[in-house]
Amino acid sequence: MIRLVVGLGNPGKEYERTRHNAGFWLLERFAAANAVALRKDPKFQALVGRHEASGAWLLEPQSFMNASGRAVQMLAGFFKIKPEEILVVHDELDFPPGVAKMKQGGGIAGHNGLKDISQRLGSHDYWRLRIGVGKPPAGDDGADYVLQRPPAEEKEAIDAAIQKALDLLPMMLAGDMQGAMNKLHTEDKPPAPVKKEPEKKEAAVKEPEKKGLLGGLLGRKK
Repeated sequence: MIRLVVGLGNPGKEYERTRHNAGFWLLERFAAANAVALRKDPKFQALVGRHEASGAWLLEPQSFMNASGRAVQMLAGFFKIKPEEILVVHDELDFPPGVAKMKQGGGIAGHNGLKDISQRLGSHDYWRLRIGVGKPPAGDDGADYVLQRPPAEEKEAIDAAIQKALDLLPMMLAGDMQGAMNKLHTEDKPPAPVKKEPEKKEAAVKEPEKKGLLGGLLGRKK
């Protein structure tokens, strides 16, 4: 069972539409859809809400990304929440926009938010919901890339992946992580193409040949 859902991002208007805030995007959409108010709690230095149907806490750290672990550590410690009962939602460079995947534990792939959470909890055993934002172009710095706004087409794909994850979040909160993972990782198959019958070609109608003046005179009956 998941007792704490953490959305990662950076606070402030200048960051709210950047790729690094994909975790905030998902958490805020879930809170809005379930009439959960996210209120600033100075004790945890975060926005905090409670999903009444499941009893899970929703948390948006309001420190910058590389200090996200403090709020997670404090709330998890206060409510005695184990690492394996925590789901962290974050942006993922290794997946293209439109892809969302889950895993428990494993490496942090240079993500500063995950790095701080792992250090603060003393564990990598929490669950991650990874929202693909794509890799930066060759030669560009990943740290700069995630602080940029995605173009409209990419944002639309990211939003679709977030929606797919949101549809499965109740399963995650109920503890059916494997079932949610199987559904999330199953690609939507495009509909099979309709087989068209070969078109019947109509015989081309030839225009009557135009006879020259000489041909016309010779062809006349005397």
